[in-house]
Order: sequence, then structure tokens, then C-alpha cells
Amino acid sequence: MEIFFIHTLLYGKNNFSKNNWLNKYRKTYKPNSGDRIELNKKLFNSKKISINMKNSNRDREGLPLENSYLKNQNRRIPIVAIVGRGNVGKSTLVNRISGAFEDGSIVHDLEGVTRDKNYRKAFWCEHQFLVTDTGGFAFEENNSNKFEADVKEQALKAIEEANVIIFVVDGKCELDINDIELANYLKFQKTPVLLAVNKSENLKKFDSEGSKFWSLGFGEPIPISAIHGTNTDVLLDKTITHLPKISFPFSETSIKVAIIGKPNVGKSSILNFLTNKKRAIVSDIPGTTRDSCDSFISGGSNSNIYNLIDTAGIRKKKMIEYGPEFFMINRTFKAIQKCDCVLFVIDASTGITEQDQKLSERIQEQGKSCVIIFNKWDKISSKDKLNFQKFKLLIKRMLQPISWADVLFTSAINGNSCNKIFDYIDSAITQYNRHVSTSIYNEIVQEAIKWKAPPLFKTGKQGKIYYCTQVSDQPPGIAIFVNDSNLFNDTYKKYIEAQFRTALGFKGTSLKIFWTTRR
Repeated sequence: MEIFFIHTLLYGKNNFSKNNWLNKYRKTYKPNSGDRIELNKKLFNSKKISINMKNSNRDREGLPLENSYLKNQNRRIPIVAIVGRGNVGKSTLVNRISGAFEDGSIVHDLEGVTRDKNYRKAFWCEHQFLVTDTGGFAFEENNSNKFEADVKEQALKAIEEANVIIFVVDGKCELDINDIELANYLKFQKTPVLLAVNKSENLKKFDSEGSKFWSLGFGEPIPISAIHGTNTDVLLDKTITHLPKISFPFSETSIKVAIIGKPNVGKSSILNFLTNKKRAIVSDIPGTTRDSCDSFISGGSNSNIYNLIDTAGIRKKKMIEYGPEFFMINRTFKAIQKCDCVLFVIDASTGITEQDQKLSERIQEQGKSCVIIFNKWDKISSKDKLNFQKFKLLIKRMLQPISWADVLFTSAINGNSCNKIFDYIDSAITQYNRHVSTSIYNEIVQEAIKWKAPPLFKTGKQGKIYYCTQVSDQPPGIAIFVNDSNLFNDTYKKYIEAQFRTALGFKGTSLKIFWTTRR
């Protein structure tokens, strides 16, 4: 009956032959337990209905994976989507539920701060789930907002994949056209919808004035205050009644990869290519990405699990005003701190700038592994592309702090060489986690001393190296015990580090070398 209904909508009743259609369907499609056919409305006003086949071997967008998950596609972490019009407190509620006020969604009085959907981990009464922050819905066309359609599309995807939808309205304002239109759309969803009336600090006042929210048609409205936490426990208690309990914890074994660079160098385009979805909004306007977006995906030759973090573009400090951009940049720096590997994206058409050089210094200071992505390579003339090796040497010379990083020339728009990114990350992470025995380190140091002895000062003092050993990894940390660390200048320290890299490789990762005076 369902197949008849779908076909009738698509082609009309007269063109339908059930047996013929089923025979053709069986020949071209082999069903799996994780595959499903669903009706998908991509735009509110669209009358088109499409059949969306979702392959069971691919994960849903932005969901953490585990090896056990790959074996059983029916197990996935539940999702709670927070939706509503702009500036009703969705991001504040996401931070309240996830307990991530310091590094959670950016909250600001300015409308339209959130654009891409963002996932945060949450836990309530033995239920683990993801809570999704979305941009504000706006049904009335606004010519000043160039991202309105993209924001709406991202929010629609969040609604489609959710197990529960929390519809947030402003308790201090009257219902407007956007609230009513969104309510009408959500009524047609099979997903359970809970109505949360935010900014309702005074619950007694709400009892007498909150009757208007019943008209939206979602049953009893739940008054809450996201900023103070009022009644959010009641909201969560009702939410988890619709969520399945999962028997496996959140995966903490994923490789965290931060995609950083200046504005408009192609960071979001690279993320969309790697996830094979429109995970982030892409445009030619600098500053399109505002908050850090996490995406979990399995890929590469080793089928590792990666947490790809798209970040806001970093401009010069003097150009940043206090406001949303200030918080965006802080999020980017926090993404660098918590990641294992940095994908440092540079625009090949503009070349390496002073800002790129400062970012390379920060990567080295944070002690991360790194892959340099020289993007928009398709914009370089064919004649210049012949000097491939010269380009590599020039990049390493100009980005001296991370000269140890691999360089990959890509075009995210065309997909050129982007399929190699995961393998480059794997190579860098292997070196990032590497541990070498003490005897090998000491052999290298003794050989280095034979070629170049420590500096001799006019006072007759000379540095002496006793021994060295690796004391940490991620990145490799090497402690070198000497008679006096002040007797070794920066030139000699760089020489010893170069000897380690020459002998052991460590390509793609920074090194931490601790010159320790032995007492």
C-alpha cells in the first residue's frame, strides 16, 4: 500500500503497475536491515516528494561511530534537535542540557549567530544522547540575510534525523508568523515534538498567561528558563521517555582533527567533501562559518574514526571587534587545543600571508600534529604547477615553525587529491603517538655530538649532555639531561632536534624537547 501511495504521488495512478514495479525494484535493489525508504520534504513550500535511499554502510551525518556500531547499523546514539525562530534561546538551552557553557554554542543577543547545526553530547538519568543546535527559522524572506536558505536547510536536516524535537518559543513575546508556520510544519512530522516556552522564570505568572501556547497544538507547553535552569529537569524527563537507552558509551577513541585557516580559504568545502554531505554552509563571503562544527566519519585506508572540527576563519587581531567574532576566534583556538591533528588550510591563489605564519607558530606552540592543505590549486596556472617541488620548499621555508608538516595540494571544489587527506592524517597521527626507546635516542645524541660539539664559552664552560629519554607522547616529549641548560643556545638546540628528525623521521608532528639541568 505504501509503495502504491508513493508511486501515485510521483507518477499518477494510471501509470502504476504494482507487480512490474516490484519486479524492477527487486532486480535493482538488495535490501539491508539498515536501509529504508522515506519521504523527505527539503523545503517547506516544495511539492516535490523524493525517495531517499540511505545506505546502511554509511553513518548518519555527524554521529559518533564505534567499531561495534559498524557491525550493527541499528545501534546509534539518539538525537534531540532544538528548533525555533531566531533569538528565542536555543543555543542557551543546548548549553544548559549539555553542560557546556565554556565551550558550548556561542550565545549572543544578535540574531542569526548560529548557522550550521552543532552537536553536543548530553546525559540525563542514564540516557546518553546528542543535542543539536540549529539556526533560527525565518519564513519571511529577508534580503539582508544571504544565508537564510542554507540555515533553513541545515535545520531541516536536523529535524529529519532527530528522535525527539524540542520546539522553543519565547515566553516574553507574542507568537509571530515564524512560530506558527514552524508549528504547522512540525505537526506533520512523525517525530515526537515537545513545546518549550523559554524565558519563563516566573512559573506562577506563566500559569495565568501561558494559555496562548496551547494553540500551537503540541499539548501542554513546558515553561523553562534556559539561562537559569528553571524547569529544564521537567523538560528532560519528558524528553528521555521518547529516547531508547543505548548499551554503549560515547566513543572517545576518535581522532580529533581541527580544520583551521584564514576566512574563505575553503575549510567548509573540505569538510563537505570529506563527509560527502553539505555539513557546513559554504559561500564566497568571508566569515560564513561562525561556530565550531563537529562531524564524525569513518574513512582512510585504516578506516579510523575521525572527529572533523570545522572552525571559523581567523583574521588579524586588530581587525576583530568584541562580539560574535571574538567568541568565534576563541572557539577556533580551543579546537586547536583539544585536537590531535590540525588541517592547516591555505589559499593557493593568495599565497602565504603573515597571518598564516602566526597560525603556524600557534600550532607548534600547542604541540600538535599537522597537515598543510594548499587549497584552490585549480586556480594556479599549468605552467606554475610544473614547479611542484619548488612550491613545497617555498611553503616549508615560509612556514618555518611547522616545516616538518606534510604538504598536500588540493582543490575542494573539484575534489582533486582530497581523497588523500585521511591517509596524510593517519601518517601524522602515527608519528604523534610514536614512542622510541631510550637507547636509540642516546645513540643519536652521541653521534650528533661527534659531528658538532656543544658550544664552548669564553669562560671555559662547555655544555655536556649526559643522556636523554622519551617522557611523553602526543606529541613525543624528549627530556635531555645536561650539566647546565643555559650553556646550550637556540642554534644547538635546533641542531639536536634536526638530528632526531633526520634519524627517526617524526614527519608530521611537533616535538617537545625539555633541556633539564641535572643536579
